[in-house]
Amino acid sequence: MHLKRLEILGFKSFAQKTVLDFPAGISVVVGPNGSGKSNIIDAIRWLLGEREAKNIRGAKAEDLIFSGTPLRSRTSMAQVTIIFDNTSRFFPVDYSEISIRRQVTRDGTSQYFLNDAEIRLKDIIDFFAKVRLGTKGLAIVNQGESDIFVRANPKERRTMIEEILGLRQYQLKKHEAERKLESTKFNLEKTDAMINELMPHLRLLRRQAAKYGRQAEVEKELRDLENNYFSVKLKIIQEDFKALEPKIIDIGAKIKDKLKDLKSAQADLKKVEDSAPKGDRGFEDFKKNQTALLGRRATLQKELGRLEGQLEFLLAQPKTDIPAAQAIKLLSELKLEISTITAGGDIEKMRGSLRGLLEKIDRLLDSGGKEKESRSKELEKSKERLLAELFGLDKTLEVLNESELKLNTELKNFNETFKKVFEQVEAKKDEISRLENQKNQLLFDKERIEIRKQELANLAAQASRKLSEFEGVAGGELGNLAGADLSAVALAEAEKKMFKLRAELAGIGELDPALIKEAQEIEARYNFLSTQVEDLNKAVKDLGVLIEDLDNKLHTEFTKSLHAINEQLNHYFRLMFGGGHAKLRLEKIEIKKEEISSEEVNLENAGTEEGGSDEDAEHKVDHGGIEIDVSIPKKKISGLDMLSGGERSLVSIAALFALISVSPPPFLVLDEVDAALDERNARRFAEMISEFSQKTQFLLVSHNRATMEAADILYGVTMGEDGTSKVLSLKLESAEAVRQ
Repeated sequence: MHLKRLEILGFKSFAQKTVLDFPAGISVVVGPNGSGKSNIIDAIRWLLGEREAKNIRGAKAEDLIFSGTPLRSRTSMAQVTIIFDNTSRFFPVDYSEISIRRQVTRDGTSQYFLNDAEIRLKDIIDFFAKVRLGTKGLAIVNQGESDIFVRANPKERRTMIEEILGLRQYQLKKHEAERKLESTKFNLEKTDAMINELMPHLRLLRRQAAKYGRQAEVEKELRDLENNYFSVKLKIIQEDFKALEPKIIDIGAKIKDKLKDLKSAQADLKKVEDSAPKGDRGFEDFKKNQTALLGRRATLQKELGRLEGQLEFLLAQPKTDIPAAQAIKLLSELKLEISTITAGGDIEKMRGSLRGLLEKIDRLLDSGGKEKESRSKELEKSKERLLAELFGLDKTLEVLNESELKLNTELKNFNETFKKVFEQVEAKKDEISRLENQKNQLLFDKERIEIRKQELANLAAQASRKLSEFEGVAGGELGNLAGADLSAVALAEAEKKMFKLRAELAGIGELDPALIKEAQEIEARYNFLSTQVEDLNKAVKDLGVLIEDLDNKLHTEFTKSLHAINEQLNHYFRLMFGGGHAKLRLEKIEIKKEEISSEEVNLENAGTEEGGSDEDAEHKVDHGGIEIDVSIPKKKISGLDMLSGGERSLVSIAALFALISVSPPPFLVLDEVDAALDERNARRFAEMISEFSQKTQFLLVSHNRATMEAADILYGVTMGEDGTSKVLSLKLESAEAVRQ
């Protein structure tokens, strides 16, 4: 595999399309300062995936696009294409020729293409890392960085070594695995948090779902039991229904008979009432007379009151004597007696009282003297009128006595007759009441039987519906169940069981379908998250194993290669310096045991043959960087800072050739790394690249004659009048002629 062609368009000073064809050996680019030689190196570095603007001498992506000159307008895009010859299948793809293109526009859009198929920057970095190429190692050394290996820090040196050894791909995989592991752990924590947040609600919903499940079980059990029960019950109901028909007919006939008896008893009662004696007329007349006498009594009371007033008047006159006061007292006594007279038996008493009153009045009048004669005439008149009234009362009393005697006789007869009739009426009423009760009882029985009949009809309909509902479930079993002969005890037990099941359903209550649906959704969510947790835990475990495997592989390969690199480094160091020695060693970084994981590997003394470790039991040595120990002939130094610029370049060149001798890369791009070398070392450098060009392709930018003499092709870069870079090529044959 070798770099076959480089095409540049609109990149920095290369405004127009520029094509450089490279042989498998050594290609050298020459030209005056500022002509754009290093832009060719920047183009290759940029295409290999360089993301740090400082390494390609630009602040932003737009700086890479040709910005124009007074004689040439700017371009809208920068594009670089590299074509590799892959007939040896050095690249792990089934193409004999591989084209990789990167382009960027002024809006910052950057794209990669592999054989015209767009890919990601990450894919490009991984692709080149597999063939020991990249921007982090020594495959490309920029201008002014000939001593980069010496100036780099230990971690950067290790990265350079890993890339040229082809371990960069494992390091990238490890970093990617670690990134994924960290992301996976974060997702795992996030998922665990989601599950923890979900669980309280899920437990509540699970209880509801359990109720729902139990409800379904109870409903099924109840449905099966009702299926059996109603199949048998329907048959019993139908038989009971048939048995009720004769009872209804019999009760109807009895009701008709009782109605006839009731009508007959009511007719007899009417006859008895019509034949009852009419003796109440005389009694009513007697009552009327009695009322009249009471009215007369009231009249007499008024008259007596008037007489009492006259007597009081006489007493009020002068010379009134004691007899007048006695007369008033007599009148008051008479008034009291009259007020107590009753309508029936006190008339005789009233008459006697009036007579006594009159006699007393006479005595009073006689004792009054002549001086009162003129005033007592009026009393005389009252006396006469009272006598007349008394006579009338006597007559009335005689009539009333006769009427009373007659009425008493009639009343006695009436009472005897009435008693007999009353007993007959009561007897008939009792008979009617009994018949009414019998009729009502029969009507009640009839209504009860009708209700029972309706209940049986409803139960039959209900049982039929139930059986219809069960047909789809039970199928042909219904016929057998309908004919089942269950005992009353079995039916009672079935009813108890159904009651218990219905009570259990009532205890469960109505379940919200939305809640059940939510429970199913949350359960599905929980299962999904649980699966995610399992997958994430497995991913964490797998990533941990992968990282451990990559660590082990890095450790094994690096340890094995470091020993070989140290041998070659010492060889090329002595060659460049004429003696002395140099060695790469791992930087020792001590970390407390509890702060590192079990898979970390101790790499202390990895460059020695023994590869032993001398750390104590409380510490382990982390993967550290690379330190350089050098000893220059006839010069005592305590550190790399004491080296001159030329010495640093020589150490870096020695390290470069030590590395490519152990792991030859497909090509190296070196920009003026020989600038600080004297003529002797420049020739040694040219000899070494000629030696290594059999395995590694070289592209160099140089002003050194010895380097140019070693080239298979020379490219000259100049700055045109329009301010753009121009490229001229000189083949090996022409170069030989120039040298001669």
